[in-house]
Amino acid sequence: MTTPAPLQAVDAPRIALVGATGAIGGSIAQALSAAGTPFAVVGRSAAGLSAAFQGYPLATPRVWNPEDMASLRAAVRGMDTLVHMVGVPYDAFHLHPRLMRAVIEAAEAEGVRRVLLIGTAYPFGRPQAARVDESHPRMPHTFKGRMRKEQEDILMEADARGALRGLILRLPDFYGPGVERSFLADLFAAAAAGRRAKVVGPIDTPHEFVFVPDVGPVVRALLGREEVFGRSYNLAGAGTITVREVARQAYALAGSAPKLMVAGKTMLRLAGLFDPVMRELVEMHYLMTEPVIFDGSALERAIGPLAKTSYADGIARCMEAARAG
Repeated sequence: MTTPAPLQAVDAPRIALVGATGAIGGSIAQALSAAGTPFAVVGRSAAGLSAAFQGYPLATPRVWNPEDMASLRAAVRGMDTLVHMVGVPYDAFHLHPRLMRAVIEAAEAEGVRRVLLIGTAYPFGRPQAARVDESHPRMPHTFKGRMRKEQEDILMEADARGALRGLILRLPDFYGPGVERSFLADLFAAAAAGRRAKVVGPIDTPHEFVFVPDVGPVVRALLGREEVFGRSYNLAGAGTITVREVARQAYALAGSAPKLMVAGKTMLRLAGLFDPVMRELVEMHYLMTEPVIFDGSALERAIGPLAKTSYADGIARCMEAARAG
């Protein structure tokens, strides 16, 4: 990937990672730290921020209460740029637009100049093309897709009226060493432990995943370019792979044959009678049968060729972490 112009190094951070304690926040923190760029990390828990970023001397923790505007404003005060990746429970997606609205209000009040939203494929709905680029219609047919689309719209409406500059980076499903919120997480843990893995089927449909450590350098590059704001970009993975092939490689590294418990849509419905998270997976099951595969060429034109970890290397690193952890 082409090296961007360095961001201005200052004593006080001017970039805030909002909702920083997840896997994507860690990847961005690593990329900014490698460039010597100070940054703030914003989260609900001081203990959680300390645990996640104790090894990052350039990180300044800021605790917030997203339900309180004074707390929101204090968290973003003095910032030039926010990277918004606030997670919500899978059965509480109605919070996504509400949080986005509150963050934009606080950002406007505090003179924040730019907001980068880490988004998903959900707003596109069912794919109408083999490769989905940024011009693909956003026609979500699910509640979660509508909430994510509304979140995007709130940001880009603020950009359109000149309140701040907005940018959306959409990611496919992701995986990585120690990443728990991934469809593939139990597969690596199970292979390392020699047990049966719980996966969602069908498992022979080509799917796309992005390796979490690859995300941070992309965000870092985007933040170094003013001309990318006001737009959205899709970050494609390193090609496609099936869940069965991921399992084959993971279990081979553990010296055994794959052992899988595959849950289809019917099993998810039954499990959803007792588990609200499983119930929420049912409406998104179309992504397993009709996966959205990104066309990432616009992003590469904007920031140059991207370094993408191959599935073989990514799976090996995930297995190393699973065996160690």
